[in-house]
Amino acid sequence: MSTFTSTSTGTTSDGGNGTMSATTTKAGRRPRLSGMTWLVWRQHRAGFWTILAAAALSVAWMVYQRGRMTDFLDGYGYPAKNLDEVGAEFQQYHDALSYVATGLGAIPILLGVFLGAPLLAGDLENGTAKLVAAQSMSRTRWLATKLALAGLVVVVSTGVLSAVFGWWWNPVKSENTVMDWTSSDAFNNTGPVPVALTLLSVFGGVAIGVVLRRTLMAMVVTFGFTVAVQLVWSYFMLSLGNVITVTTNKGVTAENSFPSLPKGVYQLDESYLTSSGDLLGWSTCSEATTDAARELCLKKADVVGWSVDYLPMSQMNGMQWFGASILFALTAGVAVFLFFWGRKRLV
Repeated sequence: MSTFTSTSTGTTSDGGNGTMSATTTKAGRRPRLSGMTWLVWRQHRAGFWTILAAAALSVAWMVYQRGRMTDFLDGYGYPAKNLDEVGAEFQQYHDALSYVATGLGAIPILLGVFLGAPLLAGDLENGTAKLVAAQSMSRTRWLATKLALAGLVVVVSTGVLSAVFGWWWNPVKSENTVMDWTSSDAFNNTGPVPVALTLLSVFGGVAIGVVLRRTLMAMVVTFGFTVAVQLVWSYFMLSLGNVITVTTNKGVTAENSFPSLPKGVYQLDESYLTSSGDLLGWSTCSEATTDAARELCLKKADVVGWSVDYLPMSQMNGMQWFGASILFALTAGVAVFLFFWGRKRLV
């Protein structure tokens, strides 16, 4: 029995029984997109590649800036030496961190407006949706492919940016004077939060585009939607943590009477504590003109110490994941809306 291979036609024949089998792929051939995935990628490839390229350039810039910052910190002797005493020499590294944080904070808005809003609104406006609906592919598969590819690009780009920015910030993470961990610059640009915020913005933009069916109008409304999401998120962000209260009973004017707090905490409130456990505002007895008069006033008010509410930095990661889970749930709700109601309008 002999076997021969035809290199010109790409088929193999068994000389014993004459059967033929066609090879489906060439050895070593790279996999290629096909079908609906290829169509959607090709339709939006300019936007997808722009997002991925911008993310890659940003990552390279952050890696370079982190190297410069750590070289300076090593030369200065940090953390053995206090960074508060460095003066203006560290300002350029602080500014670089702040500028990049501001740019990253705008990503949910930019991608919501320029990726999410036109994703389906453009097809509905120019008639492409009707052409797709006339083909053998279902509207559900078309919608799923659109959302999946857009979501994949968002997750990859924002996930990498979040990881690299957190790595850059990590050497000075405990320094509130550099960047407070509860600020939007730090909290919203590290961990899972930027991924969750951007996905909600993009999917929200897609839903707005399906409802309005006009690209420009959808982009304008999506801008307002994404800004509103950022404002609401910032308002409720700190409520994601478990507030810790510490009290003292050593008075309020004596040395070391104020409670000792861990480094990097975010102080929410401070009050005077009375012997009965009541809280008085820290401005109590502020009208006293002398120290003696103030002490007498505090004594009459039965003040025995301080009560301080704060959030420790150790809660940051848990707060981020808790908040991100809420944002992911909202994004899933938008996706369900698109599949059960929005797909009916994709014609």
